[in-house]
Amino acid sequence: MKFLLGKKMEMSQVFDEKGNLIPVTLIEAGPCYITQIKTAEKDKYQAVQIGFVKKIKKIKKPEKGKEFRFLKEFKSSENLKIGDEIKNSIFKQGEKVKISGINKGKGFQGAVKKWNFKGRASVSHGTKHELRNLGSVGMSFPERVVKGKKMAGRMGGERTTIKNMEIIKVDPDSNLLLVKGAVPGSKGTLLEIMSNS
Repeated sequence: MKFLLGKKMEMSQVFDEKGNLIPVTLIEAGPCYITQIKTAEKDKYQAVQIGFVKKIKKIKKPEKGKEFRFLKEFKSSENLKIGDEIKNSIFKQGEKVKISGINKGKGFQGAVKKWNFKGRASVSHGTKHELRNLGSVGMSFPERVVKGKKMAGRMGGERTTIKNMEIIKVDPDSNLLLVKGAVPGSKGTLLEIMSNS
């Protein structure tokens, strides 16, 4: 399994050989470094911890091994060593990947925006200022609002994974990945890039 950490830069567009316009997201992907290896004997599971973006400040002795701003674990059984570097060149042009990140927070939203509710259909008598109201939320039994009821509340700011994203271009010199379409989050969002398998 291939994996890498990256940072969302911006959206742009490129043209393919046929002249078709393709919307792309620029991701600063890697370089990442192996910081810890979890084994089945010691930790009861196999995984690899990788670090991305080195801290600028001086590291103290107790923080040794935590000199990276971002640390993430990935399940892996490959023979990797602590200190190994992972670059974006592990991915190839045309390869399909899945990308995870925290999507944009939208704040407190009503049910019409958050859950795509229709709102009040009638705009005739007695429905003044009620077009986007939630409507009835309770019932005669159990005389309370049932857990999980779709209501107004905070929207966005959740972890999202998008599968089958196509890599349009890999630029190892500037650590850039160009991925077709939009990825979760705003500029600067930490992204986990993994092979589809």
